[in-house]
This record gives sequence, structure tokens and C-alpha cells, in this order.
Amino acid sequence: QVQLVESGGGSVQAGGSLRLSCAGSGRTFSSYAMGWFRQAPGKEREFVAAIWSGSSTTYADSVKGRFTISRDNAKNTMYLQMNSLKPEDTAVYYCAASSAGGSLRRIQTYNYWGQGTQVTVSS
Repeated sequence: QVQLVESGGGSVQAGGSLRLSCAGSGRTFSSYAMGWFRQAPGKEREFVAAIWSGSSTTYADSVKGRFTISRDNAKNTMYLQMNSLKPEDTAVYYCAASSAGGSLRRIQTYNYWGQGTQVTVSS
């Protein structure tokens, strides 16, 4: 079982940067595929980025080239570096872990979720 805690959210002006962290518990953190999702008010939760245990990555088209996902298995931590932020990036950001197979772009693939961290981008 994995417990996940996000941090690093906050308020920033458009064009700015933030780095989110997701700290995981458990000795098998490195074996999990990990992902970031976000949910804006009145909208469904959507995929942002994911990283396999071997560090291959995939991104939503809306963030490709601006966001970078990474992980440090020695620290049981995953990161999301967000640059060139836009007002439409405003949302609660969630990290998630998956021990199952399947598309990492699908919410249903993930077994464990953090509580979320708010990111607000003003114009």
C-alpha cells in the first residue's frame, strides 16, 4: 500500500513556474507507475503526465513542452515542474500511483491517490 502527499501548490502569475512534489510511503515506491492529474472547478479530472517505474514519460498535449515529470526513487518522491503557466492550468493537482497494467492516461488505472494541492494562475 502507498500513501501519497502532494505539496508545492500556490498562486502564481501567468508565465511563472511552480514545482509540485508527491511524497510516497512504502518500500515499493519505485515499482509503481506514477501520474499527475488535475481537476478545475466544474470540470472532470484530467490526465496531465505520467512516468513509468523505468522513468519513461508521457504528457497531455496541453502541457507538453511546458511541464516535466520526474521521480527520485531514493527519496520516494515524484515531481512536476510547471513552466510558462497559463490561467487555464488553474486546478487542484493530484498525484496517483498504479500497480496495475493499463493506460496511465486513465483514472481507473490508478490504485492510490493523494489529497490534492491547489494551483492558481492569474492573468
